[in-house]
Amino acid sequence: MAFFSYDTLKSLMFRLDPENAHTLAGLGLRVLPACPPAWNAMIDRYFVELPELRQNLWGRTFRNPVGLAAGFDKNGDYIRATPALGFGYTEIGTVTPRPQSGNPRPRLFRLVGERSIQNAMGFNNKGSYHMIQRLKRLRFFDYPVGINIGKNKTTPEKEALRDYETLFKAFRDYGTYVVINISSPNTPGLRDLQNEAFIREVFRIGTGITDKPILLKIAPDMSEEQALELCRVAVEAGAAGIIPTNTTVDYALTPHAKDFGGISGALLTEKSRNLFRAIGREFHDRTLLISVGGIDSPEEAYERIRMGASLVQIYSLLIYEGPALIRRINEGLVRLLKADGYRHISEAIGAEWKTMKDER
Repeated sequence: MAFFSYDTLKSLMFRLDPENAHTLAGLGLRVLPACPPAWNAMIDRYFVELPELRQNLWGRTFRNPVGLAAGFDKNGDYIRATPALGFGYTEIGTVTPRPQSGNPRPRLFRLVGERSIQNAMGFNNKGSYHMIQRLKRLRFFDYPVGINIGKNKTTPEKEALRDYETLFKAFRDYGTYVVINISSPNTPGLRDLQNEAFIREVFRIGTGITDKPILLKIAPDMSEEQALELCRVAVEAGAAGIIPTNTTVDYALTPHAKDFGGISGALLTEKSRNLFRAIGREFHDRTLLISVGGIDSPEEAYERIRMGASLVQIYSLLIYEGPALIRRINEGLVRLLKADGYRHISEAIGAEWKTMKDER
């Protein structure tokens, strides 16, 4: 990818079924670390490491704040290749206790005109044992890795806590942080777990098993009041962070949407930004926030940071713009920080609310 235009590669890949294209891209990413000249060339071209962006979070160094969102690397197969795409960290999964094939195909669709993706994958993954074997190979690889966990499709809602307990135990010694995913629209009944009782209990179980930071990922398809209440409950229950937002089931966003699955990418930008603004206003100084959803430029990433995000994540827009987007966001963040007189990203986190407070 470092040796020819991403637009050329994209034109070839977009001739393939989206899921087949993803599988082919994944194969390349698995092979990349075994070819040091290519790996190093991509690191040099795309990875931005500047002191203004370096942060120490949860005892780990994040060399830049832009991460790969969960869903791209479902099985932890591409971790070593992720820095070559420019990302400062990665979030793998969603992983379930047992392997599962996910929903029937076709289940991944491009909305090219809107630079978006619609997916109904359904947590297809090789299970926790496979992922642990992948993580064991990273003993000397110093790179932040979040692990996104979810219940198996066949696990009844009343037994969901058991699946999360199994996963907390499985990954207690792995990764930088763990994310509770109860916000995907592609596992029947999963979003029903976004309630106070379940959140309190799952954090009680998780914090009793592992010392790893545990975060909650929430859906964009709820009112601000509902979202703020869920975040409050999670923080009180021990959440080390909140990740707004997962994909949306607001199919009115485009006439080209299927009537199933979740939409991500540029169509999600406004919806995700608006909900994050409400959450950032209330929680930027109470817990760590990671913003994801339609971030497609340095300006959009910087706005989320000023709203309270310590980190941001990209997925769908990577498919449309390639790793140059990650480099452009990181370089642009430094430019925007300097334009506002900030010497470090930490000074800009939540600055919108600090400014409003100062003006009162």
